[in-house]
Amino acid sequence: MDKNNNKNPRRNFIKNTGLGMGGVILAPSLLSFTEQESVNIARDNKKLGIALVGLGRYSTNQLAPALEKTKNCRLSGIVTGSPSKEKAWKKKYKLPDSNIYNYENFDEIAGNEDIDIVYVVLPISMHKEFTIRAAKAKKHVICEKPMALNAEEAQQMVKACKDNGVLLAIGYRLHFEPFNQRVMELGQQEVFGKVKSIKAVDNSNMTGGSLDLWRLDKERAGGGPLMDLGIYCVQAAIYTMGKPPVAVRAKFGEVTHPAYFRDVEQSITWEMEFDEGVVANCEASYADEEEKNSLSGKAEDGWWKLEPAYSYEGKKGETSNGKMEFPNIYEQVKQMDAQAESFRNNQNPKTPGEMGLRDMKILMAIYNSAKKEGTRVEITY
Repeated sequence: MDKNNNKNPRRNFIKNTGLGMGGVILAPSLLSFTEQESVNIARDNKKLGIALVGLGRYSTNQLAPALEKTKNCRLSGIVTGSPSKEKAWKKKYKLPDSNIYNYENFDEIAGNEDIDIVYVVLPISMHKEFTIRAAKAKKHVICEKPMALNAEEAQQMVKACKDNGVLLAIGYRLHFEPFNQRVMELGQQEVFGKVKSIKAVDNSNMTGGSLDLWRLDKERAGGGPLMDLGIYCVQAAIYTMGKPPVAVRAKFGEVTHPAYFRDVEQSITWEMEFDEGVVANCEASYADEEEKNSLSGKAEDGWWKLEPAYSYEGKKGETSNGKMEFPNIYEQVKQMDAQAESFRNNQNPKTPGEMGLRDMKILMAIYNSAKKEGTRVEITY
């Protein structure tokens, strides 16, 4: 049985590190946010209203049901370009007409006091536009991962939120999940000594189905499995180490399904180099029939592994001391409750826009290296 016998008790680790930042120090401008002019939400027990922007599978199957279980927030509005979805959601969730918007009249949300937070759940190419529009409407924002098409867009999103005095969080749900939180402890607290190596894999299978998926369109998705799945591996390596990498090396995989992967990569492998010589070996694919995902680490005196590591449910973990015994939780409930509480108190969320910006710089460096067939690319933050 895996015992939480690290140098500091688990509760102190959670308190002292906040877990969500993975040990990465925030920029001074973010730390001083509460001293700046900001949108204030009354500190009472009122559930904050969330408007979901984009009603695809993730909103339908994960976020909306989660909002029926949250304590700090509730579904109060929707934004959709589909009249049929508008009608169905209005009936199912008993939403008033005044809280239903489309992409054209979205800016009118500024005058709606029933909506405190806008959750952007759209194709990546639309993240920047609706994050900035939400910020100008003086609404706090949760934006799904990956944050943007590139680092430049991410920087504009961070700036827009700061300029308008609202907070921005990224939908990194695994920062609120016990198995991945345990890995944060194992790595950052050096429970088994210093980390020696990390391996992170996230593969799915996009072949055999429709060719008309937005995730296969570079203009809308920004890229292929690196953007969609590889972000989990990037995040996992960083929150294991508690710091970002200094350089990367990457290579694109062979294209064996050209009908599907005309525009985005089919697969990609990469190394994330940390200081002190630690390397994380990572891979992401859209053409893996096994569709497996995992996160493992080796340290001086032990090891750990999660498999699956990033799925919505069914996570399993073990260490050199035995099995990890944690419940599988409804991660989106924990995520949104924590982010809503941060917004309520005008406190920096565990997964802020700056974290998303950092990760976009890493993703772009990985693509840059792969285009140069594995050339080492240093990263400046």
